[in-house]
Amino acid sequence: MAELAVVSVRKAKMQKYLEEENKNAQIVMDLLKDPNEFLSTAQIGISLIGVLTGAFGGVTLAKPLGKVISFIPYSEPISVVIVVIVTTYLTLVIGEIVPKVIALNNPEEVALKVAKPMAILSKIAKPVSFVLAKSSSFVLWLMRIENKNDDAVTEEEIELMIKEGREDGTIEKEEEDIIKRVFKLDDQKVESIMTPRNEIIWIDLEDERDVNKVKIIESKRSIFPIAKGELDDFIGVVQAKDILSAMFGEEEFDVYKIVKEPLVVSENLETLELLKEFKENQEYVHMSLVVDEFGSVEGLITLNDLLEGIVGDIPGIDEEDDPQAIQRADGTWLIDGRYPIDKFKKLFEFEEPLPDEEEDNYTTLAGFILSISGTIPDENEKYDCGRFIFEIIDIDGHQIDKVLVTDLGPEEEIKEGK
Repeated sequence: MAELAVVSVRKAKMQKYLEEENKNAQIVMDLLKDPNEFLSTAQIGISLIGVLTGAFGGVTLAKPLGKVISFIPYSEPISVVIVVIVTTYLTLVIGEIVPKVIALNNPEEVALKVAKPMAILSKIAKPVSFVLAKSSSFVLWLMRIENKNDDAVTEEEIELMIKEGREDGTIEKEEEDIIKRVFKLDDQKVESIMTPRNEIIWIDLEDERDVNKVKIIESKRSIFPIAKGELDDFIGVVQAKDILSAMFGEEEFDVYKIVKEPLVVSENLETLELLKEFKENQEYVHMSLVVDEFGSVEGLITLNDLLEGIVGDIPGIDEEDDPQAIQRADGTWLIDGRYPIDKFKKLFEFEEPLPDEEEDNYTTLAGFILSISGTIPDENEKYDCGRFIFEIIDIDGHQIDKVLVTDLGPEEEIKEGK
């Protein structure tokens, strides 16, 4: 029981006991630092109990039982067999199974209770346990097996613990979703959540003032990139509240006085790193321009985009600009081309990677279709991918705008498009 309890403790829980100044918790942590010595001590005790139980049973119980059943032929060997069976049964139930179940039910509590006795036993048996520990290390070295205590916790293990907590009711569904999104942010590039260049609403200083005024009013946005002639020649960003304040001020309106410097990041930056950049660079306005290796603007990200990446879609904030997926009466789906591919998979409860998802690194439904087609498709063109049939409904210039998706059911496997 002591052996299984100590090796099964969760160090996070034990750390909590340490913070509460539980002295036994420190003993448990010390035992875990050198598991070889602790396990050797436990094994010495287990082996001694086994040997003493066998000797006691064979010498003390077999002969008296043999006399009791002396009227039976071969009474002595039969008595030995009976004693062995009973001793083995009791050893397995009382000495193995029950203690292990107790230890697994609450390893931390059991470990704290047995910590002091096991520490004392370790000191008493240190000469023998030292020899056993060194011997086991030598055998492991001969077998080319590294003797290490790996405490690293992977994302997969954390997700499994979260799933268990969700099933037990200790973790809410919203908490589970947020944690999963945070893990996903670390694997995504900023291009997966940015507003692409062709959808950026920006102020061109070469346009008439009335043109920009209409653009600001109709967009209903609160912050705009500002440039002269070309978006790549951006000057900075301006906030709608600053424009309004300057227009109603007594001084002559000068847009250059309200221009603020945006955070400029590479398209290859991970999303979670961008959040860190926003936190560390408070002097920048909460908008980031995403540029490629040549310095051309590829997209735009606001702090709200990052927030939605963590907590999910926030109703009422730029909803009209969000790519939509609408189910029609016949069961088919009309989906925007820039609909995120991870949302597409979640919509249809599809967990496996799509064809060439990792190689082509596409992030939208349009990117997936371009990956399987190899060329920019024409309107009404269809692609049969096994489970899904994709029909191009609308092309805006060279961009796939609307796609009609027919889901044939999860029993159909995804395959390369035709």
